[in-house]
Amino acid sequence: MITIKEAIEKATVILKTNQIDTPKMKARLIMQNVLKKTRQYLIVYDNEMITKKQEEEYFKKIEKIRNGIPLQHITHSQEFMKMNFFVNQDVLIPRQDTECLVEEAIKIARKINAKNILDLCTGSGVIAISIAKYVDNCKVTAVDISEKALEIAKRNARENGVEDRIFFNKSNLYEDIADKKYDIIVSNPPYIKRDVIKTLEKEVQREPKIALDGGYDGLDFYRKIIPNAYKYLKSKGYICLEIGYDQKEDVLDMIKDQVKFVGEYCKKDLYDNDRIVCAKLI
Repeated sequence: MITIKEAIEKATVILKTNQIDTPKMKARLIMQNVLKKTRQYLIVYDNEMITKKQEEEYFKKIEKIRNGIPLQHITHSQEFMKMNFFVNQDVLIPRQDTECLVEEAIKIARKINAKNILDLCTGSGVIAISIAKYVDNCKVTAVDISEKALEIAKRNARENGVEDRIFFNKSNLYEDIADKKYDIIVSNPPYIKRDVIKTLEKEVQREPKIALDGGYDGLDFYRKIIPNAYKYLKSKGYICLEIGYDQKEDVLDMIKDQVKFVGEYCKKDLYDNDRIVCAKLI
C-alpha cells in the first residue's frame, strides 16, 4: 500500500528522469483522474492510502505519459474558455493560444450583431462551441472533413449545452457547404510545415497528422480558405484565422491580394507571438 503523496512523488521522479515536461503537475493530474478527486482533496488527504487497484491504474497511466502519450488523451479532458472539453487521439488538443482567436471572433460578433458564423476545421469543436456559448442569438456552422472529429465536437456541444445552436457539417472546407452567407468565417486550420512535424515533441506527434499538416510551407489551407471566403461572407463580414508564429506576412499578403478585403490586422497571443489575422469584406 502507498499514500497519495508517495505515489505522486514516485511518479514525478519517473517522469523527470525521462525528461517529461512539468512532471509534478502531470503526476498530480493523473492522480486526480484515477481517484476522480480535486486538487484540493489531494492536498488535504495526501497521507491517505490508495488501493492496490488504484495504484496499478495510476502507474499504468504514468507509463503512458512516459511513453509520450499526451496527458489529455489519458484523462480525455482539456479546459478551454472556462469550459471542459472531451478530447482523444482523433482531434487536436485545444491550446490556450487559440483562445486569442475565439476572443477576437466573439468581440467582432458582438460588435456587428452576428447571427451566422462559419467555423472551418472545427476539430473538437472548441471554437464553434465557445462562440455559441458567449454570443447571444447566433448560430454556428461547424465544418470538418473528419467524421470522428465531428462526433467528438457534437459530444462537446451537448455537454456544454449549445447543441441546439450549432449545425455540424462534414465537408472538405467549402466543398459541401450550403449556398449561404455568413457574418464571420473563423478557422484554426492545420498550419505546421510538413517537414517540421517530425521534429515536434513526442506528445504533439501523437496528435492526428491531418490536424497538423499544413503542407510543404504550412500555408496550404490559407490558399484555399482566403480566396474563396468572399463567396460565403455577407457584405462587411469578417474572416478570422489562427496562424503560425512566423506566418503573419504570408497570410496578410494573401488577404491583401484579394481586393475584396479591407482593414486587415494581426494580433499577438499571450506569449507575444503573432497568432491571428483578421480582415473585413468590402
